Amino acid sequence: MSKQELPVLGQDGLDDCCPGLLTAPLDESQAVELAKVFKALGDPIRLRLLSMIASRAGGDVCVCDLTPAFELSQPTISHHLKLLRQAGLIDCERRGTWVYYWLLPEMTDKLAGILTRPAGQPEPAGAAGDLS
Repeated sequence: MSKQELPVLGQDGLDDCCPGLLTAPLDESQAVELAKVFKALGDPIRLRLLSMIASRAGGDVCVCDLTPAFELSQPTISHHLKLLRQAGLIDCERRGTWVYYWLLPEMTDKLAGILTRPAGQPEPAGAAGDLS
């Protein structure tokens, strides 16, 4: 059997157009960058924080509004927010005493594009079912 190389699109990393997982395999650098993002999203506290920031009317939210929703110390919340920032999911700005956070939709759009099955493509065999 011959070893056939598969074409890898978007080798310049996540900043370029990323192919969907079902259209082309990820190269090593893309996988490393995506793993950082998925690792940040793999914690329930960080996922809730991201959801609270993303769903906030007006686009940004003060850390003082996020902290009371959790039974965690402010430094722990700040640590989780730092990891979301490092993953490129949110950004922040200090305004006086408080820090305000907002979603970076470019990253969530990239994730959606990578995980979305191309229109008209049949569902892979054995993929039926819901997530519950």
